[in-house]
Amino acid sequence: MAISMTVAAAEHVRRSLDGRGKGDGIRLAVRTTGCSGLAYVLEFVDEFGGEDQVFESHGVKVIIDPKSLVYLDGTELDFVKEGLNEGFKFNNPNVRGECGCGESFNV
Repeated sequence: MAISMTVAAAEHVRRSLDGRGKGDGIRLAVRTTGCSGLAYVLEFVDEFGGEDQVFESHGVKVIIDPKSLVYLDGTELDFVKEGLNEGFKFNNPNVRGECGCGESFNV
């Protein structure tokens, strides 16, 4: 089981953590929502939970709870800029379908 980040994603997270002035990494999770059933959640992490899995990529920690890891195993987190837009892109090999708006997915 593994989660990874591209260099661009790691640099963006590191800049955000530095600007924030605290934090051990970011949490990647899923929650039930949207048309297709699941959506990604990203948040800063100041403390780890007892069952959290920690992955490190390019010097940045990605923390995942065991329930989310089932849906996220093998995911690569990228940070992309397309024209005036920028944001995280989730390259998740487990996704079988996405809703039309791109906000949710199913496995």
